[in-house]
Amino acid sequence: MSKQKIDSRVNFLGVEFPNPIVLSSGILGMTATSMEKVITSGAGGVTTKSTNISGRDGNPCPKVITYEAGMLNCYGLTNAGFLNEKNEIKELKQRRPENPVIISIFGFSLEEFEQIAKKLDQTQADLVEVNISCPNVKEETPKPFACLTGMPRQVVKLVKKNTKKPIIVKLSPNVTDIVAIAKEVEDAGADAISAINTLGPGMVINIEAKRPVLSVGSGGISGPAIRPLAVRMIYDVYQAVKIPLVGIGGVTTGRDALEMIMAGAELVGVGSGVYYQGIDIFAKINQEIRKWMQKNQVKSIAELVGAAHR
Repeated sequence: MSKQKIDSRVNFLGVEFPNPIVLSSGILGMTATSMEKVITSGAGGVTTKSTNISGRDGNPCPKVITYEAGMLNCYGLTNAGFLNEKNEIKELKQRRPENPVIISIFGFSLEEFEQIAKKLDQTQADLVEVNISCPNVKEETPKPFACLTGMPRQVVKLVKKNTKKPIIVKLSPNVTDIVAIAKEVEDAGADAISAINTLGPGMVINIEAKRPVLSVGSGGISGPAIRPLAVRMIYDVYQAVKIPLVGIGGVTTGRDALEMIMAGAELVGVGSGVYYQGIDIFAKINQEIRKWMQKNQVKSIAELVGAAHR
């Protein structure tokens, strides 16, 4: 008996992704070559590393460590600046015009967000991720904008005013009520939401050296340990808003991705999972999803989005 046809495509904000698994911001998203490698390894699309106008060196090494249940990083928004990212996206689109690219942006002030937003339409990116939730830049912003009363609304309105591209707002899990923030950014005009960014910050201490391992002491927590929290937050946000979601946090298998989708995510981001399974993780996750869909007689991803709520 022949297998049924599986439709893995996802139409997200009018942009068609060949499958729902995308590279998250923060890993392998700095050059056209690395992003193309992710695509050829099975990702439906890629998100660039978060960029600002001028670029940033980030924190000194060591910037990332693993522990028994996950990872900690304090990269500190390292990037080569907007112009460089614009050129890398252009090069990638020349090689892979059919694959969606999400440019991730940040700023340390409303003025910086406005400055970069005015330049977004010059890029060939399909969508924009507005990162208001990085926890690893305490000197510039003691708290991420996502954690400051009223700031998410102001950032969204400012970016929307200055670009025609659809925007995805990346939320922080380190708030009392992520649902309230999700409603706020939706009301301000966000086209979609991505969640979650890293938890924490957390700390690992080298007991021989008697000091923290990371250069700045603490860092954002990612990896498998945070997945249940991410799934619950996507579940809660899906119930509260009408705009589409990107689910991020600890996904390393097809079953993990299906949890996110059933919680309400239309796209699923994979980041630290590359460390655990290598660049082929994107193909592996998609294969596992398709196998599950065949077994359970599900024809399309669309049938599964939000299924845990029905």
